[in-house]
Amino acid sequence: MNSTTALRKVALMAGTGYLAIFFTGIFANFFVLEKLVVRDDANLTLNNITTNAGEFRLGILAFIIMVLFDLVLTWALYVLLQHLGKKMALFMAWFRLVNCAIFAVALFQLFDVLELTGGHAYLEAMPTEYIRAEVMRALSAFNYTWLLGLLFFGVHLLALGLLVLRAGYIPKFIGVLLLLAGVGYLTDSFAQFLLTNYAAYQDMFMLVVVVPGVVGELSFTVWLLLRGGRQQPDVA
Repeated sequence: MNSTTALRKVALMAGTGYLAIFFTGIFANFFVLEKLVVRDDANLTLNNITTNAGEFRLGILAFIIMVLFDLVLTWALYVLLQHLGKKMALFMAWFRLVNCAIFAVALFQLFDVLELTGGHAYLEAMPTEYIRAEVMRALSAFNYTWLLGLLFFGVHLLALGLLVLRAGYIPKFIGVLLLLAGVGYLTDSFAQFLLTNYAAYQDMFMLVVVVPGVVGELSFTVWLLLRGGRQQPDVA
């Protein structure tokens, strides 16, 4: 993959992948899960998911599409940045792949919720309290498994930020923001695992993650779509 034209196509694939991940992730997480799941109310959560089963299924589908585009993006980023250091680029790509794999495993918990709320005949013999408890358990397992994946994603962002800073043709501020986002993801993930009173600081940690993460990755997306692959890189 040496020609500028070929690299340009890969950059467009990467930028498109980022956009797809943004839209599907935001829809599935904020417009479906955050809307239907009430963490302290198992009864309302079960009712919301049962009465909005189609919407919940769309959320799962959006997450699946997100994972598929994430795989494409991982490959594209490696191809674009490997000339800056093959070992670092592989490190960056593998940590994102591990995050993808962990998130794919987490999705099985949402399929469990789908099964529990699907109105199957065999569930009629089970107490409603049991079904409510199992739904909340599966949703909690989904969140914690996703959280584990974000630890690897944070390391991926650190490596990606270093590669961007190493490149002379990508704006430096993007690399700095990606590094800050990586630190933010790691800090927030460890805080959720370790702090018993995490909820008291949740808004603060959210800012630490969201601001550099969204601005940094969106800036990188815009650069990939407008400028990515136009410069002929020097082979390391």
